[in-house]
Amino acid sequence: MDSFEEIGVAPELTDALAAEGIERPTPLQQAAIPVLRQGNNLVLAAGPGSGLLVSWCAALLERVGPEGHAPRIVVLTASREAAERLGECAARLASATGHVVAALGSPWVLPERSHLILGTPSDMLAAVAAGTLTLAEARAVVVDQAQLIEAVEGLGSVERVIDYLPADAQRVLSALPLTPAVADLVARHIRRAVTLPPPEALGPPSRGEVRFRIVPDPREVAALGLVAELLEADARHVLIYTRSEDRAADLGDYLTLHGFVAGAPGEPDAPVWLGVDALEARAAAEGVEGVVVISCDVPGDPDTLDRRHSITEGGVVLVLPREVPHLKALGRQTGYTTVPFPPPPGSAPTAVDELRGQIERALETEDTGAYLVALAPLFERHDPAEVAAAAVALLRKKAPSVTTPSGPRAPARGSTAAGATPAWAKLFVGVGERDGLRPGDLLGAITGEAGVAGEAVGKIEIKESHTLVEVHDAVAQRVIKALNGTTIKGRAVRADFDRPRKGGPPRSGPPRRTGARP
Repeated sequence: MDSFEEIGVAPELTDALAAEGIERPTPLQQAAIPVLRQGNNLVLAAGPGSGLLVSWCAALLERVGPEGHAPRIVVLTASREAAERLGECAARLASATGHVVAALGSPWVLPERSHLILGTPSDMLAAVAAGTLTLAEARAVVVDQAQLIEAVEGLGSVERVIDYLPADAQRVLSALPLTPAVADLVARHIRRAVTLPPPEALGPPSRGEVRFRIVPDPREVAALGLVAELLEADARHVLIYTRSEDRAADLGDYLTLHGFVAGAPGEPDAPVWLGVDALEARAAAEGVEGVVVISCDVPGDPDTLDRRHSITEGGVVLVLPREVPHLKALGRQTGYTTVPFPPPPGSAPTAVDELRGQIERALETEDTGAYLVALAPLFERHDPAEVAAAAVALLRKKAPSVTTPSGPRAPARGSTAAGATPAWAKLFVGVGERDGLRPGDLLGAITGEAGVAGEAVGKIEIKESHTLVEVHDAVAQRVIKALNGTTIKGRAVRADFDRPRKGGPPRSGPPRRTGARP
């Protein structure tokens, strides 16, 4: 389909998308928007670069009206930076529909009164516990890039946020890849979900290599440098693909400003060709010697990648750090091997070669998506090569303060010594489901009465007549003392350590250390 009108997107949203240079829906958007507009739950096996944000944002802004003064759409992100970035993009679309957008963790006016709110699960839980935010009016929840949330703070916090949402709220989750833990979350909390794109039954044949270079925004600067490199080497023409005519015109003006003549594909006197439609551009370039292809915007789907880069060898894709997993997924789907550009030069084996070899093996075998997201703000202020060098320097010194997103969870403030894994104690609280207890009631009582941080509270299991709750061992006695004698849901609370025995009710006793939560 050539336009958003063809898939039924409202005219005001279509105009807002066009104002952002988004005129043609990607295949993911074509498939996802109708599914969400019908109210279905949806799992998107996709990442940034595929048209992910528009896929859920446009549909939910149409389906969920801007009524009331409390969040109607809740978006969970892996970092505050991601919440800010996605919030700014969503706000540009929401201005056309009357929705108010806000992100937790950065300056936005009255986030608790916004219609679409974004934030990390921890920030959401903290705001709910403080009483400044309610999620009871939410009609949809989006878990953005769940595999990154899993790596940064675990999926348990996502589940706790879901507990505060209405049971009939529409649920959307994106992840690339769909890890076993994410698949388990989907199976338990996003039932009867449609999955897009559907899993491939057979792998594609090998089609060669596609090189990529990680760059910051704006990409025009990186495109200019790469054009100069390629023309200085053996290229006679550089064919640059962009996602829209407007973007191609802006890039052409920028290149011309620096002395590089840009024209339409096939013009013999223009060293730089600007293409939008992959089929038209490749037809004009067919049979011309010395053409090298650049994708200034990462291809949104496998067909676009193949149509652009199958015309010639040596093509390069310019990608933002967060788009690398998407590009590698496209490579796997189309049979292309994605490799960094330029390749490392060969030299005699040295200690430096061994270091490079270790890093290259990590690039090939490790899932680096969470790290790229964590480091993205640094890439905007520093050259990525300098960031990489600083990271290697820290690792070579074996700095004890360096931790990775996939490492042990950080302890709550004041709960354990720095670097230690927090122990958890399970408590028995004598109020339960028959009293109308909800997770937020107990979380609010613990954080309010005992004065402990929300991250010191773990899993809450509400039974018919009582509740089991995990808290950091270091604050367990304080929580017990604070809760005993209080009233929750009109019932006097009895709290103690949970010591279950076979065939009998829980018994009190010293804390049972359960170790770190999985």
